[in-house]
This record gives sequence, structure tokens and C-alpha cells, in this order.
Amino acid sequence: MATAEQIKSLIRSHFSDQTDRFYAIALQVAAHEAMQGHSALAHDIREMVDMEKRKEGPKVISFPQDLRGLVYTESPEETKNTLVMAEDLLARINQIILEYRQQNKLKSHGLNHRRKLLLIGPPGTGKTMTARVLAKELGIPLNTVQVDRLVTKFMGETSSKLRQIFELMQQEHGVYLFDEFDAIGGERSMDNDVGEMRRVLNSFLQFIEQDTSDSLIIAASNNPNLLDQALFRRFDDVLYYQNPTSEERRHLIENILGTFKDKNMTWKAILSESDGLSHAEIDQACRDAIKMAILGDANSVNSRFLKSAIVNKKDAYKGKRG
Repeated sequence: MATAEQIKSLIRSHFSDQTDRFYAIALQVAAHEAMQGHSALAHDIREMVDMEKRKEGPKVISFPQDLRGLVYTESPEETKNTLVMAEDLLARINQIILEYRQQNKLKSHGLNHRRKLLLIGPPGTGKTMTARVLAKELGIPLNTVQVDRLVTKFMGETSSKLRQIFELMQQEHGVYLFDEFDAIGGERSMDNDVGEMRRVLNSFLQFIEQDTSDSLIIAASNNPNLLDQALFRRFDDVLYYQNPTSEERRHLIENILGTFKDKNMTWKAILSESDGLSHAEIDQACRDAIKMAILGDANSVNSRFLKSAIVNKKDAYKGKRG
């Protein structure tokens, strides 16, 4: 059954009207029961939490007026089954989820759960999807910080906006994603840097080091070579993403096609043609192939439809890849 600390935390969160906290602890209890082999009970608890959250509808966070348009909040629906990646990377994501759900147990031993994450890899390889999955699995909202708008619109007061965002992390529990993080995390010694951006990065380093909230802070970057080296030691974990392998591409295609998958798919040719595409590009190609099938009054996506969609996607990105 649930631990004594979990029961006390449930009671405290209920009487203090901390609904999100109550849901998070309930999911921790479900995870605990699953580990004890009580899978039916764990499933029932998760179903009860999901049902109550659906009754509430999407949560609207009351952001400070001057942060509107800079932080976008949503409640993702993607579960862990959405992730197609290397086993070691998936294991580390599972560890993050486990530590979050068992954070009270860790804190009772003077330890903190992993919650400051740096995700690095080419575009479309699953960094943003990971943030969405973490928000869903942990039952907390995803708040995406529009870094490019933060910098360009408020040059000269970006550090002040950053401070407000970190203060918001204390008040509004959730996953906070800094996408396109290169915009503020660039190497401070770069020749084309300006004094303002050095101050912004210094502020971020200070804020993330001093942060003591329970929110998850995720920074995503496409190029680690652009990042200042001081950043890496401020994060609890650094996860590296790559384009999918042949096996991962097949798994991804099967997941997306679902009931539209043709049983006579010529996998060797499809996997050879899709080599070099990212997760996002394969996703788009599969959905294009499904549209072709529907418009052609076909019941499934055959190899011809899928190969055509993949070729079109590769041709569209030729200029980008140079």
C-alpha cells in the first residue's frame, strides 16, 4: 500500500486545496503500487486521476500580464508509448519519471529528484516530445517559454523577464520548456557576442542554480557546440538525441500508420529510403501517406504511398540539408 509519507502528503494537499499536487502524489502512489505488483490497483488510481482531470477541463494559468505571449501553457496527451528512441535514453527518461513520483522518499534521505534537464540533438528528434510526455506522465502542465520572442522583443530587459519566469516556477508547478535555448545559452566568449547577451546568460545561470521549486526545467538545443560550457554542470542530466535507427524507424512508422499499415509492406526499401530522416520528418511523411490512401479510397497505406511521401519529404529538405 501507499507509504505513510505519501498518505500524509495526500491529506495535506487535499486540505490546502493543492489539486495539482494531489494528482501528482496520487500518481506516485499508483507507481508505487505498480512496483509492488499491484497493477490493477495502479491502473484504477491512474484512471481515477485522469477522469477527474477531464472533468476539470484544461487549466488556465494566470500569467503576469507582461509574460503573456512569452509562455504558452497546455496539457499534452502524449504518453510514454509515443517515444521511439534508444533503450538507454528511454531508460533515463523513465528514471526521471520514477524519481519525480518518488521525490518525497528521496527527500526523506536528503536527496533531490532530477528536474533540471538539458536535451541536445538535431531538430525533430524528440526533444519537445519528451517534454510533452513528461508533462502527461507526471500530471502537470507544460509551459513553453518562447525564447526567441523573449530575447528579440525585450532586448535590454530580458533578464528581468527571466526572473519573473523563475518566480512563476515557484508559484505554478509544471514542466517549463526553454526551446531553441541557443538564443540565450550561447558561449559567452564568442566573438560576435554582445554584452547584453552575456548578462542574460549570467542571469539564467544564477536563476537555475538558485531555483528550489519542484517544477521540471527543460532546456532544448540543436547544437551543443554553441552552448556555454558553464551550463552543463547546472543541469541534473544531459540527454543526447539522434535521428532514428533502422529499427526505430520501422517502429515509428508502424506506430503512426496504426490500422492503415499494409501487411505486405516492403520494409527493406522503405527503411533504406527513410535513412537520414528525423522522427518528425517520418511522422509527417506517414501522415501524408495516410492522406493519399484516404483520398485514393484505399483502406491501407501500401509501400508505394509511403515511399512517395518519404521521397517528397526528402526532396523538400534538400535545400535545408545543403
